[in-house]
Amino acid sequence: MSRTPMKLILTQEVGGLGAPGDVVDVAAGYGRNYLIPRGFAMRWTRGAEKQIELIKRARAAREIRGLEDAQVIAARLNGLRVRMRRRAGSNGRLFGSVGAADIAAAVREAGGPELDRRRIEVRDPIKTIGSHQVKVRLHPEVSAPVDIEISAS
Repeated sequence: MSRTPMKLILTQEVGGLGAPGDVVDVAAGYGRNYLIPRGFAMRWTRGAEKQIELIKRARAAREIRGLEDAQVIAARLNGLRVRMRRRAGSNGRLFGSVGAADIAAAVREAGGPELDRRRIEVRDPIKTIGSHQVKVRLHPEVSAPVDIEISAS
């Protein structure tokens, strides 16, 4: 059984691996069974190498422009009060859970910036009412905590 690495081009950000447009070497099984089927990466070929520039340009257009912009957005998030109302049982457990997409929408409704749900780190799914804190990765050097208050509706 050979352990030859597989060369891939990332199409989305993968934590601990890289950003869109990066060429990475990964274990063949990880690439074949996880990254490629989920659309996180594509096989590296000479033809695909030409697409890297397109991927990087698209990423630059979406990405927060730089460290200064990330710090400004972090300051906006720091003072933001995000409140959500969800259906819950009498014991305080939610019917369902609150995920990154829900949090991104709630931040937008609270007057905050538009956030990419993939940049919101929720350690464990939020399944209870009360105060919770999540982290938003705005830049490789900047992350901001966001306090969320969930109440029963």
